[in-house]
Amino acid sequence: MPSRAMQDLIDSLRQRQKASASQPPLTLDERRAAFVPAGRLYPMPDDVEVMEVTAGGVTAYWLVAPGVDTGRVLLFLHGGGYELGSLRSDGELAARLGRASGMRVLFLEYRLAPEHPFPAALDDVLAAWRWLCTDQDLSARSMAVAGDSAGGGLAAALLVATRDTGDASPAAAALMSPTVDLTSSGASMTERADQDPISTPALLRQLASDYLDGADPKTPLASPLFASLAGLPPLLVQVGTADVLLSDSERLAGAAAEAGVDVTLEIGDGLPHVFQLMLGTPEAAEATEQIGKFLRAKVL
Repeated sequence: MPSRAMQDLIDSLRQRQKASASQPPLTLDERRAAFVPAGRLYPMPDDVEVMEVTAGGVTAYWLVAPGVDTGRVLLFLHGGGYELGSLRSDGELAARLGRASGMRVLFLEYRLAPEHPFPAALDDVLAAWRWLCTDQDLSARSMAVAGDSAGGGLAAALLVATRDTGDASPAAAALMSPTVDLTSSGASMTERADQDPISTPALLRQLASDYLDGADPKTPLASPLFASLAGLPPLLVQVGTADVLLSDSERLAGAAAEAGVDVTLEIGDGLPHVFQLMLGTPEAAEATEQIGKFLRAKVL
């Protein structure tokens, strides 16, 4: 069961969800400005150095916590349904994972739909990855990728794309409530709809449609669940049971295991979508610790 701190946040998210259902739809700019995925914004810690860079033509930020090994890099991909999200919404989580894993973080501001539909976001991720490997002369064995929600889907797509092209792949990936099936065919899309305090099946279908812009939702690099997963690096997948995307994580982990991938699936009872964002809760702290341990063990 969720802790008291987590339950308080879940209750506030439910209230926000209920209130928004009776309000007129926001414009895209308004939705982006109001995007607060965890119910509140968490500021970047004062001791984390933030430096803007251009990574393969893509705006990005180095996030460096004190004492991390700058030769080990975590590429972080934010969530937001492929059309929301930024350093403002996910920067604290990215910096926290960097601190826990002892790694420097590259936070990527990939292009967003609907202005830039599939495969623009993935193209940006691949460009930044190649920039790390070539311009920054970093070994793939010293790098990992992490992502939440849509960012988790992009992280999985990066692994598939680099494997298929024969490029070096990240040494490991940490996926938090990843979006890996844009057909919305998972059982939890209906079974968990009344438990999810953040997303609705209708919202996720609309976001998928905006991102795909007519592309086949089963395209493997858009929906990595439908890709061959053989040969991927070690995966850590975290998800909560109060998430309509629960089935995405369960099926991805199952398919990866069948394909011989080293995969760990951690499911939090009663926890919502990307609960790792919720700083100050025991659940977020435990998830952060587990991701840190995983990355320290898998990344040279």
